[in-house]
Amino acid sequence: MQPPHDATLLRIFVGEKDRWRHKPLYEAIVLKAREMHLAGATVLRGPMGFGKSSLMHTSKILRLSFDLPLVIEIVDTEEKISAFLPELDEMMKGGLATLEKVRVIDYRSNQENAAVAQPPAVE
Repeated sequence: MQPPHDATLLRIFVGEKDRWRHKPLYEAIVLKAREMHLAGATVLRGPMGFGKSSLMHTSKILRLSFDLPLVIEIVDTEEKISAFLPELDEMMKGGLATLEKVRVIDYRSNQENAAVAQPPAVE
């Protein structure tokens, strides 16, 4: 187990309909984070929410929304998150981004699952 260390959590709130260069914004953000070698990113889909416009987005059957709220969380060092922020600023036309200091207590790969998740090599 790794010793605890200080890190920064970048939390980004966007909608499913948000786009960047004809691609879902959440996907573009995660791909850019991977390209920049950030530690990892997770996209969470919310069943209900509203933002600055106060327009309610919900997954309830009678009010089915195709623009549900999404939260992207990225944790890494303050330096790497700071370097990512200009890229994020260019991509986001709306939404909310927050930063928090966090303490990482464990960060490791499950090698068993990683081996299963990798496609076989093509020869």
